[in-house]
Amino acid sequence: MAGISELKRIKEYDSVEACVAFCFGPDIRIDRTRYVGGGDINESYCLDLSNGQKIFVKKNTIHNYGFFEAEEYGLRLIESLGTIRTPRLLGKGVDRDKKASFLIMEMVESSGRSRDFWEMFGRELAAMHRSDTKELVSAGVFGLDVDNYIGAGRQINTPKDTWIDFFRECRLSVQLKRAEKYFDRNLLRLSGKLLDRLEERLVEPEKPSLLHGDLWSGNYVEGSDGKAWLIDPAVYIGHPEADLAMTELFGRFHADFYRSYMEENPLQEGYQDRRDLYNLYHLLNHLNLFGGSYLPAVATIIQRYA
Repeated sequence: MAGISELKRIKEYDSVEACVAFCFGPDIRIDRTRYVGGGDINESYCLDLSNGQKIFVKKNTIHNYGFFEAEEYGLRLIESLGTIRTPRLLGKGVDRDKKASFLIMEMVESSGRSRDFWEMFGRELAAMHRSDTKELVSAGVFGLDVDNYIGAGRQINTPKDTWIDFFRECRLSVQLKRAEKYFDRNLLRLSGKLLDRLEERLVEPEKPSLLHGDLWSGNYVEGSDGKAWLIDPAVYIGHPEADLAMTELFGRFHADFYRSYMEENPLQEGYQDRRDLYNLYHLLNHLNLFGGSYLPAVATIIQRYA
């Protein structure tokens, strides 16, 4: 496993065309550009190259180049553990002529899921969560040395020595502060009470884990090997329950995923009682990014745990 300082960074280019020429040869051209939907932060494209290969490109404004630097870092951390696949990264950069930043990776195409797709997904995620994290954060135990993004929202990863302190200060407190404009006086009072009672509601993990950080059904793809590959991470070192909880927020994964995961990495007693509190972080983030339609769900969870 590579330490943080040993992670290989991808090369930067001043255009997508320059990356294609360097990676595939100076005579290779882009024959076709096809828009790929599905994201609400970046524009995504599949590029058909003249040698028959395809690559995947994300684009954003120059100002938002940090999204791609954070995504690269997260994918590299996951890759460094060698437990679950991620797409191969080819290049990144800023095209000042087109006023755009970009991230380029292999185009992941599947010929179909393997018969044990969900079982293997559960086992490989459990292996990632069991991996040693001592070299992945230089100070403290939980968090990360750099901040990143949860969707389009800034995610604070200041290292802390305990999980509960980290979840209070770097997850809930940050999002609750951003959400105050949606809260009435009573919900503000209950939010403060909830933060004060986190020691009664959460537990420290048996060991810290590298988390994907935003693990819902839109953030894995079916790889060329028929297995699940992780994409669009919001990584940090935390409690594995937080990743599992996110898989249940917008519709559960297949039952085989949870069965095989728990065979490899059993959850601590009481997880079901803590699950919605972990997901409060994501619902608050959605409230802050997308507006008041998420307020009823947020209020329900705050009232339950305060």
